[in-house]
Amino acid sequence: MDHIVTVQEAVTAFADWMEPTDAELDAIEREMPLILADIEALDVQIPLLERTAGELESRRARRARHRVLAERAALANRVAAGEAA
Repeated sequence: MDHIVTVQEAVTAFADWMEPTDAELDAIEREMPLILADIEALDVQIPLLERTAGELESRRARRARHRVLAERAALANRVAAGEAA
């Protein structure tokens, strides 16, 4: 049996235009606290999918959600203040 593969991926996989620009890397760097807060929240929420949350897990989940919201607000305030430009 012959497998059919696309050549498009191999041709464009190493194209220069596929690298992130400096502006995109700066944007990622500015959003890194929010990204890390989201990761922490997921780390708390994933184990709770399989079991009922106790008091300690509930507090950890609330703190993680609060941190995500705080980081989103801080990022929005920085953007509104013009720091992100």
